[in-house]
Amino acid sequence: MGKYFGTDGFRGEANVSLTADHAMRIGRFLGHYYGKDKKARIVIGKDTRLSSYMLEDALSAGITASGADAYLLHVTTTPSVSFITRSERFDCGVMISASHNPFYDNGIKLLNQNGEKMDEMLIGQLEHYLDGSPDAIPFARRERIGKTVDYYGGRNQYIGYLISMARNTYKGYKVGLDCANGSTWMIAKSVFDALGAQTYVINNQPTGLNINLDAGSTHIEHLQKHVRDNGLDIGFAFDGDADRCIAVDEKGNVVDGDLILYIYGRFMKERGNLTDNTVVTTIMSNFGLYKAFDDFGIQYKQTAVGDRYVYECMRDNGHLLGGEQSGHIIFGKYANTGDGVLTAIKLMQAVTTREVPLSKLAEPVEIYPQVLKNVRVSDKEAALAHPAVVKAIKAAEKKLGADGRILVRKSGTEPVLRVMAEAHTPELCESCVSAVISAMKANGLVIEGK
Repeated sequence: MGKYFGTDGFRGEANVSLTADHAMRIGRFLGHYYGKDKKARIVIGKDTRLSSYMLEDALSAGITASGADAYLLHVTTTPSVSFITRSERFDCGVMISASHNPFYDNGIKLLNQNGEKMDEMLIGQLEHYLDGSPDAIPFARRERIGKTVDYYGGRNQYIGYLISMARNTYKGYKVGLDCANGSTWMIAKSVFDALGAQTYVINNQPTGLNINLDAGSTHIEHLQKHVRDNGLDIGFAFDGDADRCIAVDEKGNVVDGDLILYIYGRFMKERGNLTDNTVVTTIMSNFGLYKAFDDFGIQYKQTAVGDRYVYECMRDNGHLLGGEQSGHIIFGKYANTGDGVLTAIKLMQAVTTREVPLSKLAEPVEIYPQVLKNVRVSDKEAALAHPAVVKAIKAAEKKLGADGRILVRKSGTEPVLRVMAEAHTPELCESCVSAVISAMKANGLVIEGK
């Protein structure tokens, strides 16, 4: 990826590595690029971070200064920006969010007219502008200056779309919702109330400083306790911008992205809707998921880590379901990005149609113990290719056999190799990971003391 933009946008600490000046210049670029032959329309959403308001104002100023119109959804979710961009034919969409990061970070995610993550070639042009002179793009003048439009109606349209996705009533179900003090703090309850559920909501009082703070999908233990303490039937936890969902069953057990993929992949296959009989995962999905897919006759593909790569595989091959262990689940028939609330609705469809508890639907998957260690190395490529390391990896593969796996992959942002093993016991995982790391250390490949 580029200097500023990674797989999930431009992200960093607000007013340190991501400033209002960056936001204004991004706005100027987008307004100019999409407005060369017309009056461009660009829609903006934001999460509840304190700095999101600053970045929204700066983006709007840049967009309108270049002659385009900025439509403000205000506090909303990333998938809602994707949906509105696509359905209302905006030229592009912008989401201001750092997802599951703490409040002091923020980010800018860019979506094309189809609600997909923006093309890397265009991102490259934008980065070139960010490193160059701001005067490379002219200011609009007189009647060509753009305007800002309050667009609350777009958010309501998205809520209506979500409600329309439900196939059954939720009457009689007690549902817990952890909104992470983020983008779903109003949306999630509105949807589940409208569908008849008795809702029990936590972390829905954003202050600008508490998004993801000991809350949401990255702190699932709080929803687990909430479900147990209140005798709930099911619970759903979202992250800051609600493109992720992690569920909790009626016993308080975590149902992560891998289990969600199994439950809904099986549900689709049983009804003849998994048309290609394939679910897209990343290389970090648990080995137990693949064993369960094999047992039920569902095929799968693996991509690099990142929902961008999952979506691209789905789009290019016509697959209808894919996602990550972290809770990014993409339903290709209905969305072009992960959507936490839509994921919750789809899980509820499986539960209410089958009329069995969530724990029963997840039961066939045996999640394998996993050990993952990060190793700082002087040269990632050299370490991976070193004969002693290759030999240690092959020895671990032989030791694990068909009932486990070892994976060594490069970090995309740090001088780090991630060594991961999955097997029936934590002890076997630990021994395999340790053997590979020992081979690195013995050959002087590891940066000690880091």
